[in-house]
Amino acid sequence: MRMVIATCSVDYEGRLTAHLPLAKRLLLVKADGSVLVHSDGGSYKPLNWMSPPCAMAEIAPDEAEAADGVGTVWVVQHAKSEDRIRVRLHEVHHDTSHDLGVDPGLVKDGVEAHLQRLLAEHITTLGEGWSLSRREYMTAIGPVDILCRDADGRHVAVEIKRRGEIDGVEQLTRYLELMNRDPHLAPVTGVFAAQVIKPQARTLAEDRGIRCVVLDYDALRGIDDTGHRLF
Repeated sequence: MRMVIATCSVDYEGRLTAHLPLAKRLLLVKADGSVLVHSDGGSYKPLNWMSPPCAMAEIAPDEAEAADGVGTVWVVQHAKSEDRIRVRLHEVHHDTSHDLGVDPGLVKDGVEAHLQRLLAEHITTLGEGWSLSRREYMTAIGPVDILCRDADGRHVAVEIKRRGEIDGVEQLTRYLELMNRDPHLAPVTGVFAAQVIKPQARTLAEDRGIRCVVLDYDALRGIDDTGHRLF
């Protein structure tokens, strides 16, 4: 990765036009070819950028640019469109490159697979007398996260999400419609379980007779000293 701190102006041309007037900024050139322009504010989001595939060339300024004090010009051209960034560097304050190596990627804690495993291990979190039938119960349109039985022995399909949104409710609805055609399973009810459930998703689920459960991930892992609980 190359990091350059420079006093520069930036022009973006293509599907839209945008101009950043002269100011001191951080320019990042990544190994994948992407170029990002950052200020010292605005959190993580760059002011302007070009995503790969693209190519960058450092060229000499034209006469007008040189007369205006430009020392170097970066031209970043996207390979599949007419989008182009032109960065005019007036003064370079810092220029360094570092080999970051291969990144292993983000390892998330509490992803859906973890939630599924924990809930399967502690299926009575959903109710006393409940029992696990199996995880990843395969249907013709995809696997149901958990198939279990309630205290009365009736089948329950459980769909698990980190964030419960309308799409998840629609997904579970399709599973239930299909599973209830199977006389060996019907009647099958549904549980929509997530760490956070959007109000719109809850309203839709409850309208379709689907129970909503908010999961406490730490409690499922046994970290919470109050024991397993749902909120």
